[in-house]
This record gives sequence, structure tokens and C-alpha cells, in this order.
Amino acid sequence: MFDDVSPEVGEIDMRAVEDAMSEDPDEMLSLLAELTGATDVKLRMLAQRLAGRLVLDLAQGGPTKGRGVGRLRSIPMDETGGDIDLDQSLEGIQMATAADEPVAIEDLRVRSWTKPESALCLVIDRSGSMNGERLASAAIAAAAAAQRAPDDYSVVAFSDRVIVIKGHGQHRPPEDVVNDVFRLRGSGTTDLALALRTAAAQLSASSATRKRVILLSDCRPTAGTEPEVECSALEELHIIAPADDCEDAEVMAQAVGARWAPLSGPSMIPSVFAQLNG
Repeated sequence: MFDDVSPEVGEIDMRAVEDAMSEDPDEMLSLLAELTGATDVKLRMLAQRLAGRLVLDLAQGGPTKGRGVGRLRSIPMDETGGDIDLDQSLEGIQMATAADEPVAIEDLRVRSWTKPESALCLVIDRSGSMNGERLASAAIAAAAAAQRAPDDYSVVAFSDRVIVIKGHGQHRPPEDVVNDVFRLRGSGTTDLALALRTAAAQLSASSATRKRVILLSDCRPTAGTEPEVECSALEELHIIAPADDCEDAEVMAQAVGARWAPLSGPSMIPSVFAQLNG
């Protein structure tokens, strides 16, 4: 496939890419992910731009959520008070004035910020090897997180240490987040407990009514403390594990009451996200 996609040094044949995406999107995405680390500078830059675009387009599958900063709504006044919404309360005020009576509290409305519905932290296991398929899956997952909680998500990668690619409350274009994911390289041991502690800390900055951690990992820790203890501090944990290496993930999910799903290829990320969110 490489010779078809890159027939000349430093070039990518777009027609060949489109044909390959139609025939086998997982193989094509995995190849492009590999090419984002190519030694040829021109080829690497072309692959990064193309892979980023394809990833963002693919991640748009499935429902998205409202923006994470909350919305200003007009709600009935209660004992907690608030800033009166004059436009929405005008009729009640006029009727009370005409009747020379006090305005009834149920006729008044106030403006109030509602909490965002959902926040999420994507946790990417980069220990061991980070081949093209794993890299493509992680990039699509990051783009999917940005689609579903645009201003209320974070992305961290871990091995025996943690890299915060996008922190909660940090504003970064999704393209930049995806490109940074493509720059990840596999290394180190697997400190799953550290990763989950970091995710909990990231989500603590959110005021969302629902907080989820989405973990991309085979859930086989080789360093740190037992991760089950850290799971108890999370409101929701969803695990996505490679379909050909998911036994430990299933065991951990059952032990801590997490939802989990096997992943058969990068292109399946949007449907897996939708499945876990159901």
C-alpha cells in the first residue's frame, strides 16, 4: 500500500488514499499514522496534515454534546434568588402593578448559568510500542473527545509518567491536540494508577454534571500501585481495549464496575464511543 500512496519521494497520491480509505480505512489510517513520523520531512508534513484532516472528519460520527462552558438560561425564581430576567418577568410585573399588588415570586424569572452536561478525560496508554494502528486510534479518540465535549475535555498520555496533551480549562484547537497525539512514541512501563489519578485531577476542574474517564489501554499495569483503588475516585470509567488483547481490560472492568468495549480498528472509535455512552 505504501508504494501506491507514496509513488514518489516526498509525495502522497490523494486518489490512492481515497481508494484505500474506501477499501480498508483501518490499514490506511494506520499507514498515515506511521508516516507522521517519517524521516523525509516533506512526506512527514504531508502525512500529518492529511492524517489530521481524515481523523477530524471521521471523529464526527455519532452524537455530540453541548459546549462545556454552560449556558445562560431563564428559570423560575425561588428562594435562592438571582438576577431578575426583566424581559421574561415583564408580564407578571405589569399585571401586579395594574392590580396594585406585590409581584408574586412565581411570576418572576431569573438568569442562571446551567452546568455543562458532560465532561471527559481521555487517557492514552503509550507504554510499550505505539504502532500505526494504536496511534491512529488514539488520534481519532482525541478528535472524538473534542467533538463530544468541545470545551470540557482533557487528553493525557501515560507510561511510567504522564504527559498532559490538553488540560481541562485549556483552550487548544482540536487540530493541535490531534497533531500532538500523532507525535507520541511508545516507551516506558505502565503506571495505570498514576494515569487514573491524573484523570481525576483533570476532571476536578470541571463543573459538569457527568464526568467520565475514557481509558485506551490493555489494562495490564507493570508499575505503580494497584489501579483499582484509583478507580473508586472516578464517577465513571469507560475502557477501550484492543480486540486481540482485551482479557485484562474485561477483568478490570468487571472488578471496578466500569463499562468496556473491544476495539477492532481505528475507524471503529466513533461507534465505540457511542456504545459506551449509551
